[in-house]
Amino acid sequence: MCRLLFVPAAAVFAVTPIRAQNTATFTHADTLRGSIGPARAWWDVTFYDLHVRVNPADSSVRGFNGITYQVLVPAQEMQIDLQVPMEADSVLQDGKALTWRRDGNAFFVTLASQQRVGTRRTVSVYYHGKPIAARRPPWDGGYIWQHDSLGNLWIATANQGIGASIWWPNKDTQADEPDSQRIAITVPDPMQNVSNGRLRLTTHNADGTTTFEWFVTEPINNYDVAVNAGSYAHFSDVFNGEAGSLTMDFWPLAYHLDTAKVQWQQAKPMMSCFEHWFGPYPWYADGYKLVEAPHLGMEHQTAVAYGNHFKNGYYAGARGQERWIDFSGMGEGYKWDFIIVHESAHEWFGNNITTKDIADSWVHESFANYAEGIFSECQDGKEAGARYLIGSRRQIHNDAPIIGPYGVNTDGSGDMYYKGGSMLHTMRQVVDNDDRWRGVLRGLNKTFWHQTVTGRQVMDYIDQQSGFNFDRVFEQYLTTTRVPTLEYRIRDNTLSFRWVDVVPGFDLPVKVTLNGNGYAWIRPTESWRTADVKLPHVADFKVDENFYVNTKNVGY
Repeated sequence: MCRLLFVPAAAVFAVTPIRAQNTATFTHADTLRGSIGPARAWWDVTFYDLHVRVNPADSSVRGFNGITYQVLVPAQEMQIDLQVPMEADSVLQDGKALTWRRDGNAFFVTLASQQRVGTRRTVSVYYHGKPIAARRPPWDGGYIWQHDSLGNLWIATANQGIGASIWWPNKDTQADEPDSQRIAITVPDPMQNVSNGRLRLTTHNADGTTTFEWFVTEPINNYDVAVNAGSYAHFSDVFNGEAGSLTMDFWPLAYHLDTAKVQWQQAKPMMSCFEHWFGPYPWYADGYKLVEAPHLGMEHQTAVAYGNHFKNGYYAGARGQERWIDFSGMGEGYKWDFIIVHESAHEWFGNNITTKDIADSWVHESFANYAEGIFSECQDGKEAGARYLIGSRRQIHNDAPIIGPYGVNTDGSGDMYYKGGSMLHTMRQVVDNDDRWRGVLRGLNKTFWHQTVTGRQVMDYIDQQSGFNFDRVFEQYLTTTRVPTLEYRIRDNTLSFRWVDVVPGFDLPVKVTLNGNGYAWIRPTESWRTADVKLPHVADFKVDENFYVNTKNVGY
């Protein structure tokens, strides 16, 4: 998910698309946030030391973040992001207060001492405020201040897209991740807080609060850093995986403990499936957690947020209208819990491999959608996985390009989910070798292990390792709204065919019926080509439905 699909209660299969914006609408603030400007480029963040006190009485937070960084080039000014209405109280380095100027949602700090290349330095930002409250989490992100059904306080964050800087100061870009991070969250008793990584220390304070100190030992993207504070129960398990023993910890609300112990058993077969197809789980050192949240779900690294109400399918209900749907319409999606599968897939695609610019969010979402089909395949066989992905095409809008504008902190169309997944499924058919295709998926996670990447890097890797140049396929599906259409006609046992509605040079072999013996390959171009055909009726001609293309009989 990254950003989950929103399904209105009134429409079972109507998914609200995420529309790409016209670049003319972007502002100076969008550029500051979405680009690597001079005040960002000179330093590489290596560690965040985040300490936050959460005050539900007035929906405010207060704390500090120690930002440790390595100096790449000499500089005098540092951009630190903290969104309005949050306020910085002071910025310190070497015990001395620094001056800054505010430019909307960013602070530009003037550094007093020389920044020598190769050295590591720390600035500490003290801050407070009432962070933006989420209106419709997780789609419109922010801080979530709620109560569970027993009236207990239930607080969480879900801030992908809008950014982690809505509640804590940081370098708010996906392009730069710390090597590790402390997350120390103080909440009123008797609440418990569950964040990313492993719990290192619990401190009971004299003022009726408790500080839960979590530590992430590996790189983490900032939108994944999460608060989950509530009345939790806890149980655990161990998964014997490719990289050894993986701890699996589960944090449901206390009154859902028995239900969670049943529904969350799906986490183990999910882990087994995804390790087989994508490689070892990327965060053995920090473990795997599933945490019940007061929103539908989010891929918070090592602390996956879950709000699917302990049912299979995808929760598309509202108060008084509880219901779950299967996006494929084929029944396959009712066999497993969408949030466990989709959000956990992001541990590989989104968290392990993170795009530098959210314009390339297809790398996160297309692969996570494809993983849904892969899980169906692991459960019920290859045909079941194909049925899921083919049926899910009903969600495709073809309303805007999937790749968004770069450098302005925006993504493209919501088609990055199902159209992107169908693109990958189509590529698998072209590779026509499941061992090689699996090697591509595992190789992506190994090659870009714990890295931030561009979409171009991912495309180039797939080209190099698959044995096929998919450049025009990527261009077609990711940058246009057109579906490739195979025009054809059959005369006197001759099939004539060509591609239309395609980018110049589009190259996609497809399987079609040429006789009664199953499918055979053809390689259409934009010019007419021919092949021998022996079919009883013209209507018997078809393209293998595993390919996401249209067909059009142009007759005589």
